[in-house]
Amino acid sequence: MAHADHTRDPCPWVILSDFGSAFAMGAVGGTIWHGIKGARNSPRGDRFVGALSVVKARAPVTGGNFGVWGGMFSTFDCAVKGWRQKEDMWNAIISGFLTGGCLAARSGPRGALTSAVACGILLSVFEGVGVLVSRVFNEGTRPQLPPMPENVQPQ
Repeated sequence: MAHADHTRDPCPWVILSDFGSAFAMGAVGGTIWHGIKGARNSPRGDRFVGALSVVKARAPVTGGNFGVWGGMFSTFDCAVKGWRQKEDMWNAIISGFLTGGCLAARSGPRGALTSAVACGILLSVFEGVGVLVSRVFNEGTRPQLPPMPENVQPQ
């Protein structure tokens, strides 16, 4: 079982922090994505101007979408932690499931369930890869027993 991460802020403040971080990641990623897309779809002489206008129009929207997802996920994560009174990978999986369902609620029950399952599976893959990577990199730091001297008989 994983222990609580005491380096992070308490739950009400971590929601705002995660929202801001997700917005920043979405805005930077949206700037890169829409900048390339805008440059490719512009005429040859106006590629920089076209890229800049598309970035100004679409990068904040992408950042806002990322921010909403991150803020909602963090809110559900805090709620699930409070409800379960545990810190483990199931919190993230349940939070991803609930976030996906809430964000797709306007598409009806079937769409919300489909999105919830997809987000839950995505978060379980993320958590599983995280566990595997931590096991691989922590293999060398596992405590080892000292070797037994050859002249001592085990009892």
